[in-house]
Amino acid sequence: MKKKLIILMVFMLMLTTGCTKNFVDKESKKAYTSNILCKPESEKLLDIYEENEKQLKVDLEKLPECEKFKVTSGGYEGLWTSIFVKPLAYLIIKLGDFVKSYGISIMILGVLMRVIMIPLTRKSTNMSQNMNKAKPELDRLEKKYAGKTDQISMNMKAQEMMMIYKKYNISPFSGCLFAFLQIPIFFAFLEAIQRIPVIFEEKLWVFKLGTTPSEALKTGNYWYLLLVVLIILATYFSFKNTTMNSSDDAQAKQMKTMNTFMVVFIGFVSFSLPAAIALYWIVSNGFTILQNFTMNKLDTSNKVKTVKVVKKSKSKK
Repeated sequence: MKKKLIILMVFMLMLTTGCTKNFVDKESKKAYTSNILCKPESEKLLDIYEENEKQLKVDLEKLPECEKFKVTSGGYEGLWTSIFVKPLAYLIIKLGDFVKSYGISIMILGVLMRVIMIPLTRKSTNMSQNMNKAKPELDRLEKKYAGKTDQISMNMKAQEMMMIYKKYNISPFSGCLFAFLQIPIFFAFLEAIQRIPVIFEEKLWVFKLGTTPSEALKTGNYWYLLLVVLIILATYFSFKNTTMNSSDDAQAKQMKTMNTFMVVFIGFVSFSLPAAIALYWIVSNGFTILQNFTMNKLDTSNKVKTVKVVKKSKSKK
């Protein structure tokens, strides 16, 4: 469990890094993306980039206008950028032009990504439900081998545990697959958002898409604290619904501690995330929470119907 915690910590620390390169404007002392994929539209932002052209990782003259951006623009930049970031950036721009809002575009794509991943989400939920069903047998197994540390006992325990997993169709790895697949998708969204000027130039409601809560708080704009609160709530309930239960009380406490740590850590990181990625995170996780709630309701309803059918059949006999 400690190894898993360390791995997750490394992944979360990577959320604030990635392939995006930055420079600091000499006048405003504010950080901007230096390897942008297309030209800034506003004169103010364009002036900032022209004044800091020596620090850029691209040639402004060769960059296309954002509305004319293509997946092939800028040539090949490696597998990650060419296969994930640029296609996603292209979708955000085109959908944003269609709905007249890049913020709405990001949220729609976030939901669509979760719709595509419904089979995996369903599988993760089923694993958690199956683990609950298997818990009594796993508890008896833990008591049976309590205090036994010899190799033979450990091998027998592992074999019996695998038999229980097979009986209840439990695959721990597949239950975690959904959580791990979110990481590259999140990275791609984060980098696409940070490398397209028209996205972080735009404003949605009271939020400027390229502004982080920490930057907003410095200017006295406390509306961005709402994003932090919503990120924490969405993360908490998303983790709560998708984390598999453990038959071992000590392991269950470790998992609870790890989830609490992750929620607190993500809450801390959310202060440095632009509003655009915050909206993506809130909406996509909100969709998953609603999806899990609906699935659980349907499962409960189906179980009630099954019990009624069984009772009716018994009464007829």
